[in-house]
Amino acid sequence: MGAKKASILTRLVNVKVAATNRLEPPLHAEAKALTTAITNHLHSGSIAKAVSVLFAAPFPFPFSLYSDLFRICASKKAIVEVRKVESHLVTFSPDPPVFLLNRAIEAYGKCNRLRDAQQLFDEMPQRDGGSWNAMITAYSQNGHAENALEMFFHMRLSGVRATKITFASAITSCASLLNVWVLRRAHALLVKFGFSGNVILETSLVDAYGKCKEMTDARRMFDEIENPNNISWNVIIRRYIDFGAGKDALFMFAELVRKSVAPLTFTVSNALLACLTTGGLNEGLQIHGFSIKINVEMDKVVASSLIDLYRKCGDMVSAQRIFDLLCSKDLIHWTTLMSGYAMIGRTREARELFNKMPEHNVVSWNAMLAGYVRSGEWDEALQLIFLMFKQTCDIDDITLGLILNVSASLSDVGLGKQVHGFMYRHGFHSNLHVANALLDMYGKCGNLRRAITWFHEMGQRRDTVSWNTLLTSYNSHGMGETTLTSFSNMLGGTILSKYTFGTLLDSCANTYALKSGKEIHGFIIRNGYEKDTVISGALVNLYSKCRCLDYALDVFLETPQKDLVLWNSLLLGCYHNKRSDYVFELFELMKEKGIKPDSISFQAIFLVCIREGCVHAGRQYFDLMNDQYSIIPTLEHYESMIELFGRHKAFNELDGFIKELPFSPTPKMLERVLHFCKEHNNVKLEKWATNELQQQNS
Repeated sequence: MGAKKASILTRLVNVKVAATNRLEPPLHAEAKALTTAITNHLHSGSIAKAVSVLFAAPFPFPFSLYSDLFRICASKKAIVEVRKVESHLVTFSPDPPVFLLNRAIEAYGKCNRLRDAQQLFDEMPQRDGGSWNAMITAYSQNGHAENALEMFFHMRLSGVRATKITFASAITSCASLLNVWVLRRAHALLVKFGFSGNVILETSLVDAYGKCKEMTDARRMFDEIENPNNISWNVIIRRYIDFGAGKDALFMFAELVRKSVAPLTFTVSNALLACLTTGGLNEGLQIHGFSIKINVEMDKVVASSLIDLYRKCGDMVSAQRIFDLLCSKDLIHWTTLMSGYAMIGRTREARELFNKMPEHNVVSWNAMLAGYVRSGEWDEALQLIFLMFKQTCDIDDITLGLILNVSASLSDVGLGKQVHGFMYRHGFHSNLHVANALLDMYGKCGNLRRAITWFHEMGQRRDTVSWNTLLTSYNSHGMGETTLTSFSNMLGGTILSKYTFGTLLDSCANTYALKSGKEIHGFIIRNGYEKDTVISGALVNLYSKCRCLDYALDVFLETPQKDLVLWNSLLLGCYHNKRSDYVFELFELMKEKGIKPDSISFQAIFLVCIREGCVHAGRQYFDLMNDQYSIIPTLEHYESMIELFGRHKAFNELDGFIKELPFSPTPKMLERVLHFCKEHNNVKLEKWATNELQQQNS
């Protein structure tokens, strides 16, 4: 009996030793030396050499070494080395521990090798929660949200309990797919498994609901967080901004300040962004002051947002001051300030900054080019385009769209054709933004045939902008009937915009097609399109030109928000319909409503004064334009005053006016003065005008 017990004990000891050997292979002298060599290579940053030493060894190494290698290879995305480490592990450790295989899956995921990760996962004889987490995380982090959620629910069916890591990946995947239904299920499971109160997971839920545009749920979830940290505050503020609720974002930032939470620099930056969405410069100034108080004004992210705030509000002095205070300026700071000057037409200062920039990227090139385009400085824009093609290959769809704008404005169809070829060679022909710009270029350069051909080549990619551009091209070529015919083709599924109706109604007005215009007006009413100033302005123009002033007045009165363009359209409409009394009444009413008249408003007044012979009133309005409204008279205004005085024989006023001009009178002005003098026999002024004209022609 004693011998039998001794035999059993011996076998038990042997089994225990064998089990120990499977868990951690014993190290002999050579293995220890190679382990040291591998470790030294890792410390010197030579991952490839370290793995090569391991891969060449015909024996196993400590599991901790494999774990370190997987982690380091994953951080460097060294996929070849990851595969070598896994191969060596399974070759010399036929039954490796689950945690090491989990590390391998994680490494494959970090290297975006999901097929390798899934294959290893499927071949594992045993899995634990970490295996599922590694696979779900791999799919989630590499943009395969559907696969991540599928794995999440398979995990549940397999009876494996989800951890906070599992839920974090599942919530992120729901946000990526904007799948609020699955998100609610994941939220319910999270509560069921007792993870309520975990600030990281609850913040993830706030983020996910916000990305799914469920801001009520996002806010409710945020309010349920017992102690929201600065990341939680940043998330709710950012989601409000993305939702278009800038005021709510600013309210939450004010709450953050009130509760003495130390905000992230990104949170301060987001609050400044919220000011831009609401037009709240005053709030921006307060946040700027707060940033100084907590000593983050010169943080790169905050400083960039401050420059952006001031430049978009037109305060380039403050933007420049922030820029000058920065000790270390990056490309974003340079580009933001430079684009600010370009945006308000100060292209000389913008170009000086552009030339001083230590480097350029596609954004800075585009910003400078956009400044020239916006200011109509076409020659400078063309020179910059040539310089850009010499110095960089970094060109995007925005660049091509701007170049096509330059081509269209210069009527340089040759340049536009070069861009067309470039589009095909570099894969931009399918980009809708560029395609529409090309269509616009051909139309504005007078090549309607090429415009129509390209429009058809666009196929199913066409959108409302494409149709509007084609209609505008037809319209500019005097093809009003074709414009209206094309409208019927648009009704097959294209979403119509206010600009579509504006173009169509303009076409009707130019061809005096009152019946077609009324039909389009009826279509707008029947289909519930909002009567904004674009549509209303086009209708007023149509009815005015077609001598239906009462209809034009009705449209004007029914428009809730009347801008200056709409007022001007009606003023000119009344003039063309010979209702001068309406023009004067409307002008005074416009001023009462707080609408500041512009040069077009005054031109309508001068036209009425010329027709009605209101010489004294015309002079008063001319003085009012400059004295009260600080509107600098244009050449057209000066010509109108000469026409008013001359046509109605006010030669004393004409004599004083023409001789007091702030510039030399143009030949056209002098010819009109001569015409009036000869017609009404004013010899003295005629002699002066003749002498002036002769001097200009000599």
